[in-house]
Amino acid sequence: MNKKIERLLENKGENYIFPFFWQHGESEEVLRKYMEVIEESGIHAVCVESRPHPDFAGEQWWHDMDIILDEARKREMKVWILDDSHFPSGYANGALTDAENEYRRQSITVQTLNCAKSGERMELSLEQYQKVKPWEPNRMESFIFKDTPPRTFEDDQLISVTAFRCGGSGKEDMLDLSEQIQNGKVSFTVSEGIWKLAICHLTRNRGPHRDYINMMDKQSCKRFLDAVYEPHYQHYADDFGKTIAGFFSDEPEIGNGHLYDVGFKISQMDDQAWSTEVEAELKEKWGEQYNCYLPLIWEQDFGAELCAKVRYDYMNAVTRAVERNFSCQIGDWCRAHGVKYIGHLIEDNNQHTRTGSSLGHYFRGLAGQDMAGIDDIGGQVLPQGEELPGNPIRPRDGHFYHFALGKLAASQAAIDPVKQGKSMCEIFGNYGWSEGVKLEKYLIDHFLVRGINHFVPHAFSPKEFPDPDCPPHFYAHGNNPQYRHFGELMRYTNRVCNLISDGKHIAQAAILYHAEADWCGECMPIQEPGMKLAEHQIDYDFLPADVFSEEERYRTRLSDTLQVNGMEYRCLIIPECQFIPKATAEAVKMMAAEGFPVFFVNRYPEGLCEGEALSEAFWEGCRCTALEKLVESLETERIREISAAPEDGNLRYLHYKNENDLYMFVNEGSTSYTGTITVPQKGWCYAYNAWNNCLEIVCAEETFEGTRLHVTLEPLKSLLILFDTPDRELVMPITLSSGKKAINEGWKRSICRSIDYPAFTQEKTVHLPDSLAEELPLFSGFVRYEKEIVCTGDRVLLEISDAAEGVEVFANGVSAGIQIAPHCRYDLTDLIKKGKNQIRIEVATTLEREMSTIPNPMMTAIGIDTKPTAGSGITGEVYLEMG
Repeated sequence: MNKKIERLLENKGENYIFPFFWQHGESEEVLRKYMEVIEESGIHAVCVESRPHPDFAGEQWWHDMDIILDEARKREMKVWILDDSHFPSGYANGALTDAENEYRRQSITVQTLNCAKSGERMELSLEQYQKVKPWEPNRMESFIFKDTPPRTFEDDQLISVTAFRCGGSGKEDMLDLSEQIQNGKVSFTVSEGIWKLAICHLTRNRGPHRDYINMMDKQSCKRFLDAVYEPHYQHYADDFGKTIAGFFSDEPEIGNGHLYDVGFKISQMDDQAWSTEVEAELKEKWGEQYNCYLPLIWEQDFGAELCAKVRYDYMNAVTRAVERNFSCQIGDWCRAHGVKYIGHLIEDNNQHTRTGSSLGHYFRGLAGQDMAGIDDIGGQVLPQGEELPGNPIRPRDGHFYHFALGKLAASQAAIDPVKQGKSMCEIFGNYGWSEGVKLEKYLIDHFLVRGINHFVPHAFSPKEFPDPDCPPHFYAHGNNPQYRHFGELMRYTNRVCNLISDGKHIAQAAILYHAEADWCGECMPIQEPGMKLAEHQIDYDFLPADVFSEEERYRTRLSDTLQVNGMEYRCLIIPECQFIPKATAEAVKMMAAEGFPVFFVNRYPEGLCEGEALSEAFWEGCRCTALEKLVESLETERIREISAAPEDGNLRYLHYKNENDLYMFVNEGSTSYTGTITVPQKGWCYAYNAWNNCLEIVCAEETFEGTRLHVTLEPLKSLLILFDTPDRELVMPITLSSGKKAINEGWKRSICRSIDYPAFTQEKTVHLPDSLAEELPLFSGFVRYEKEIVCTGDRVLLEISDAAEGVEVFANGVSAGIQIAPHCRYDLTDLIKKGKNQIRIEVATTLEREMSTIPNPMMTAIGIDTKPTAGSGITGEVYLEMG
């Protein structure tokens, strides 16, 4: 039998969870208590977050870390360390506050002017153009920096003056005037056509975080290592690679533009990120055209091919410098010191291909890390939230969050040899107190079924309750009623992560990552074809163009198949794009000639990112298909691995192969799915119930095509099927027949706050479904229901159709376990005797209703209603079946 299953059944699985443990300078007693609390949640590691701590890397910090590490050693827990005192990572604990300017962030900006009419002599005084235009903060920046505006520097530098013909396309349409400046003036005769003048500046007066490291400068990034990483090694060298597992970078940014602006392509940014390394590389690549090319990073009214080349060269220089100087320098340092480097950048709303609050290229930005990281916070992924638009402050691309976010990390984990299949998601944070274990179960399954196998729950906060900082908090000094239910969810999560680690997932389709296309011109984001495939149960990975230009690094093999780091894909899909990198185009042409299926969505690219035009004849052998016809086109190549009857667009699956073939199925819809799913494997199979940690019989039949599984899959529940020969007893899943009887009358209900448990009060008799939310609209805590039943049969099953939220059932005072996903079903046979029996059901609510009395000023300011909507207690019916 599968060795991992054997270990799980013996409760010997590994740990894949390390929640944020926030530090504010709490007492030793509180720190030790919280390490105990985290371990009791079924979690055996923490990620210590320094952001709120008053003395990071100071005496108080070392004092607190000594306590945490002491507890970790005693409990055989691992410790990760979030790597900065300010958010986002890159502040370097203030190391650049008084540093020389050469280590600081830089930007280039452009100002454009209309030239005189053709044939006229134009003379312009540059006196007023010696400095960049004043920086104007956006709404968020104005709020954050109202008392301490960003520092202003006095070393702005005019670096080029260029004239170019509007609608031009080549060298003859550009004129470098930088060497013609005399006495602070530039003058020239305007040639035929309409011309513009572009004035470029170098400045440090852009971006809100001017005391952060320059991600594109090796020595600046070295300051970060010296200020944070080295001191931790000096204090805890003996723990590195033992108790200390590694470091976590949280949303490092290139930092140009405005704080958290999204939706802007590179050419739309107010300023462009810069460093001396980027400058040197572009000067070498562009030669004497350097000054003329700079403004084309922004310019819209010039030849598309040349602008594409300029932006491609520029962003390649930027993202390679970030990869080399920041990501890989830190990762190499960590591995040399026996620890791992993990974290994530900002992916939101397609920001992962852009500068500003992100790093310009997801795969390059995380190249040096040991896991492929993402985060899901603040309502990004939501049940049936594919089309939800967000709010006035935070727009939301539901297609991205549901069809790209999780697959980005799973894809990089699979294809990057450094990652060794490891992916990570920071999860749950800042959803608010309305987020309870039901939503958390949905979110966990959402990412598990996309291949994520490590999680960083956000967060355990030991600050005095209530801490308003980004709830929910999983313990909250005993005030969170769902703490024990959260612990059961973490045990479930660890079990599934054990099964989807140390092997590889099986994906049929590769989708070309769109970073270069986004830099250079018009393009379709990767989530659009991803959505079509996911809704038809065709699994996919995203591949960066680098797999074609760095074949040795990615272990790429091209012929009539496409192999990357041992992954083998049956087709390549290229989302609609105006430009494509040359190495990719050549690889595609070669694969198509060998008969490998390549599908272009909507149209063929019109040119190369390097600036060359292409004709459609170049793509002979490839196929072009409309997005709406993509799945139909794939069907002609028999790309699909599994099939479902009836089809359901909310059915998700993961095929993972380690010792055996494992299939995980999740229903992300709002109603139950009943049907058959056919998979290609044959032989013995069984279901692993990861919540109850037991093996169950699955209704299956072998067919010519493989195995047909007969399934009923409810929302919030997962189904894991292993093709394996079991040597343990298989049990039947708990199901109630149509003969079940409702027992909704005569329940005695009482309540108590979590901190007062089990001191229940206010007993009264109620009929189910309960109306507690209307009776006590501000109550949060535990709701107890008690009833006496008379049993006459040998088997007793209980079902609760819905509750808000976590459920624990007791029979004659003995717990039958915790469940959180309706319908909650219990086999009480071993706990029940013939005759009279006491049934007790305890339901843990969220803290939303109690916390609604504390105003949220941000939500109020943007006009979002924060009235509680959560139910309380048993919101469905209770059924009993005896036999």
